[in-house]
Amino acid sequence: MTTPADFFGAGLEQVRRSWSWFLVLGISLTILGVLCVGKAQTATTFSILALGWILAISGVMWLVNAFRAFSWHGFFLFLLNAIIRGVTGYLLLRHPDAGAAGVTLLLASLFIVAGVFRAVGAGVMRFPRWRWMVFSGIVSVVLGISILVSWPSVTTYFIGLAIGIDLIFDGASLIGFATAIHSLPKLELRKAA
Repeated sequence: MTTPADFFGAGLEQVRRSWSWFLVLGISLTILGVLCVGKAQTATTFSILALGWILAISGVMWLVNAFRAFSWHGFFLFLLNAIIRGVTGYLLLRHPDAGAAGVTLLLASLFIVAGVFRAVGAGVMRFPRWRWMVFSGIVSVVLGISILVSWPSVTTYFIGLAIGIDLIFDGASLIGFATAIHSLPKLELRKAA
């Protein structure tokens, strides 16, 4: 009979055997993040163009779906969705710099609003180590305000920089995970009788 401990142990052993894949992925993400930080303007333009293509393609798919559901009352909802996605995708592809400016402004606003809610919520709820969450919210608000203050000039590189930093931290966490699971002792699993 297989116990939950055996089931968990088998899964853990399978993950432990795959440590090298996690390590390679972590190193790759870290290198890609460093490249994005080094070429932040190029990474920003590429990100906006990728988003534009995704929206344009999804707009076409929604348009096809709208005509497939022509007899259904949801036709106009699908058509409106297709038009919004298609037009937004086209505008991002046609004017990636303006798209980067808009996305940067949106991100700055998101940082401010989310930071205020995080800081106030943590201050009101006061769960264990709540001060770290308040600090994180304040940092988010300061980052959002600093982006808004320097808004037109940061639009060419901010998104690429943010993506690069995120990739570096993701890669570093995967490298840490890979080394941690590699150092785990091998489990001896019981054979099912």
